[in-house]
Amino acid sequence: MFTFTAMKSYFIRLFNYDQFANRQIADLILKTPQNQQAINLIAHTLAAQQRWLTRCKYEPAPTDPLWPNWPAESLTAIIDGNHEAWISYLQTLQPEDFKKPVTYQNMQGITYTDTLQDILAHTINHGTHHRAQAGQHLKQAGAVLPVSDYIFYARELTSTP
Repeated sequence: MFTFTAMKSYFIRLFNYDQFANRQIADLILKTPQNQQAINLIAHTLAAQQRWLTRCKYEPAPTDPLWPNWPAESLTAIIDGNHEAWISYLQTLQPEDFKKPVTYQNMQGITYTDTLQDILAHTINHGTHHRAQAGQHLKQAGAVLPVSDYIFYARELTSTP
């Protein structure tokens, strides 16, 4: 079982990794022709991150599309903005917050309640899923994919002085 400090640090580390991996794919998107599917997947991932954050903060549901038509050139700034917003939010959390229920409605109006820690894990996993899909589209377009597995990121953190 994680202590509060460990849990908070763990999720901050995962969101830092998420920014790193998203930026790698965004950079590759800019260098790869025929990549609209990859752009769409990353844009969706970023829009979903924004939607989950509003739910966690109990803010009104956004009306923006979940599959936005964002230009590739805007992705890096959105990635960085999302990361900053998530880290700022995570910094405000107290020990009891990770297990608190978050009640929200999905896009079809169905109400769900999940714990904050499960939503945080889902948000990270959702990004990993769609980055892999985007990577496959980029690979089919001739790109050489960067190594973006979490374990390589973690090794880089521990090997950097």
